[in-house]
Amino acid sequence: MNLEENNNSKKLRIIFMGTPEFAVRSLDILYKAGYNIVAVITSPDRMGGRGRKTLIESDVKRYAVGKGLTVLQPKNLKKPEFIEQLRSFNADLQIVVAFRMLPEVVWNMPPLGTYNLHGSLLPKYRGAAPIHWAVINGEEITGVTSFKLKHEIDTGSILMQRTMRIGPDETTGEVHDRMKFLAAQLVLESVQKIENGTAELQSQDDSQVTHAPKLRLENTRLDYQNMSVSQALNFIRGLNPYPLCWFMLGDKMMKVIRAESSNATFIAEDADIISDNKSFISLKCKDGYIRLSEIKYEGKSKMEVGQFLNGFDIAPFAKLVSL
Repeated sequence: MNLEENNNSKKLRIIFMGTPEFAVRSLDILYKAGYNIVAVITSPDRMGGRGRKTLIESDVKRYAVGKGLTVLQPKNLKKPEFIEQLRSFNADLQIVVAFRMLPEVVWNMPPLGTYNLHGSLLPKYRGAAPIHWAVINGEEITGVTSFKLKHEIDTGSILMQRTMRIGPDETTGEVHDRMKFLAAQLVLESVQKIENGTAELQSQDDSQVTHAPKLRLENTRLDYQNMSVSQALNFIRGLNPYPLCWFMLGDKMMKVIRAESSNATFIAEDADIISDNKSFISLKCKDGYIRLSEIKYEGKSKMEVGQFLNGFDIAPFAKLVSL
């Protein structure tokens, strides 16, 4: 009998909550391990695509439907009808991976509790964007944490943690794509501990707390004039592939996808932006220049800098130099 044929062979009744592709790996590993996933809670479908005419289902929903699992998509997690429906599943345990904030009536429902998977080594990087901020801050080590939910966000007692390295040039997207496998393994091991009664919880050390706030327009601006080269490069890769950092070039927004350090530290010391108007654009940081590699200018597609300059005159916005 293969793993998928063995599904529902374990007695523990689990409700899984999650939405994006990151969460699919965790749901998959529980399903293939034979756990009884009595329901999957995910975000409602939304309209998207060109003209917002395409119905978009969450990655978790598509996976769950493909496996014949029961799917609920509540708009309001406090609605009495949803609460009663949730209670009817008689779940022993709820597992949350990349879902929204839960009201107490939901997370406090199952007798074994509700456990969340967080993409950091709590109490570091509590908040909505832990992977992004770890990369932005130049961390070399990050990890994943499973913890039991309570009132305050990301403050519950820790069950398990696993660490992973962040490469010096890795983007948030690349860290994310590796982390989902580590997260899934931790989710499985956490459920196994809860199931066999060996789970031991440890309170978080509040003196070690750092935060990972939601990414907004105001905290994703590339303030390169007040950053070192390393800080600017970390900021760029930390916001890649989404939402991308930005600065203003004239009256339009320039988003930066990739950049590298430049040897132009001795050139145009009075200029914030230098270019040859053909092949490169460099921004002056506190201790040198960064050279943009791939950008997205407002109203245009993503492109290499040379391709962009082939159809754009940067002279009004930069000091022109020859290297």
